[in-house]
Amino acid sequence: MRVVKDAEERKNEILDVADQLFSRKGFEGTSTNEILEAVGIARGTLYYHFKSKEDIMDALIERYNTQILEAAQKAANNKQLTIYERFMQVILSMQISQYSKESEGLIEEINKPQNLLMHQKIKKMVIQSITPILSALIVEGIQMGLFETAVPYECMEMIMIYATTLLDEEIIELTEEEQYLRIKAMFINLERMLGCEPGGLNELTELLGGK
Repeated sequence: MRVVKDAEERKNEILDVADQLFSRKGFEGTSTNEILEAVGIARGTLYYHFKSKEDIMDALIERYNTQILEAAQKAANNKQLTIYERFMQVILSMQISQYSKESEGLIEEINKPQNLLMHQKIKKMVIQSITPILSALIVEGIQMGLFETAVPYECMEMIMIYATTLLDEEIIELTEEEQYLRIKAMFINLERMLGCEPGGLNELTELLGGK
């Protein structure tokens, strides 16, 4: 008997299958026919939800971005943690691997040179989504007397651009130790940007060292 599902459920089913196939076989190595067969739908149903395979990838990126944004906002709103702990939890929320067991293969696919546009699209989404959340934490810290800056948003935007570049292995190849030292240096400069006393962000560095 033919199973009828609502539009949102069917759309997510297509995305789940595409996520698995893209991760296992690569974006270029996956055909729309394989997606159709795995989901068990007609071509017209697929094109009702997505105009192309590229459209499916865009939707997957958007879904990961939504998950990151929700996790980041939840961390930022957790008043049981210190400002520094919340800041670090927001940063950690950007790790896509925690949202799907398929994400490692998808990230590898996105990082391929031929997928540069998708790679840049993810970075842009993350920067635009996380910067306002971090800047709101800085404003809260200013009200508590922890920070002093007239440009909290701009400070966090600069940090996000640097951090996403630093963590991008396609741009900079670093050992784990080299990466840690550069992030530590980022926090030292962030202290100056936020008007902290020297060592004012040591808690962030210590939290980082424990990850």
